[in-house]
Amino acid sequence: MIVEYIRYRIAEEQRTEFEDAYGRAARVLGRSPQCVDFELARCEDEPACYLLRITWTSRRDHLEGFRASADFAEFFGEIRPYVTAIEEMRHYRRTAVAGVGGSMPTLYEWAGGEDAFKRLTAAFYEKVLPDDVVGPLFRSMDAGHPRYVALWLAEVFGGPARYSSERGGYPHMVNQHLGKGITEAQRRRWVSLLLDSADEVGLPADPEFRAAFVGYVEWGTRLALTNSQPDASPMRQAPVPHWGWGVAPPYRPASVSPNV
Repeated sequence: MIVEYIRYRIAEEQRTEFEDAYGRAARVLGRSPQCVDFELARCEDEPACYLLRITWTSRRDHLEGFRASADFAEFFGEIRPYVTAIEEMRHYRRTAVAGVGGSMPTLYEWAGGEDAFKRLTAAFYEKVLPDDVVGPLFRSMDAGHPRYVALWLAEVFGGPARYSSERGGYPHMVNQHLGKGITEAQRRRWVSLLLDSADEVGLPADPEFRAAFVGYVEWGTRLALTNSQPDASPMRQAPVPHWGWGVAPPYRPASVSPNV
């Protein structure tokens, strides 16, 4: 992907019309297959300055795909009056420097840290082992397995990278599923028992946390099922996935200020 930044300087008497024009042009971007996302921001310190950010699937898709399409003609028709107000228009490629600031708690912190995940996996495997459906997959389970899974979940949800340092990270986790032949019934029972255990040990029950938690559990178990099949050729080298809040950040009404 590539990010295009366009900087505008708009006279005060044109700002309302400018924002309205981009509101109409946004409908075109929203249906463009070359556009990933976009945002128009106005400078708080110097209100005449605007910054448009558009993420494109690639520079070529933007220049040869979108600009050659009928959508571009409609898009450009809306913003044409403001072309002379452009101060910069360039494509940028993201670097490895990226992250989330401390104002947003990780899912690991919101859940209660490492102890919360240890309680979760301890309760979970007490249900798993005697279970008729999923239990057979764990008959030869290492006594330390619940702790290892707690370390994995903790790292996935933003905690210390201890599964990577102590257990070998993602490659080790993938190897645990190879050749297991997990069935859909077993996957669903695994998910069901884990969610029951989350309720039992008191993991946060707010909709935002549970949406993110269940999102990862669904993604992870479906990947494990696929990787466990006899003809699977999974990717062996990859980092441990890091899961965030997604589209629903934590609800914290006391932290909301109308002046921010």
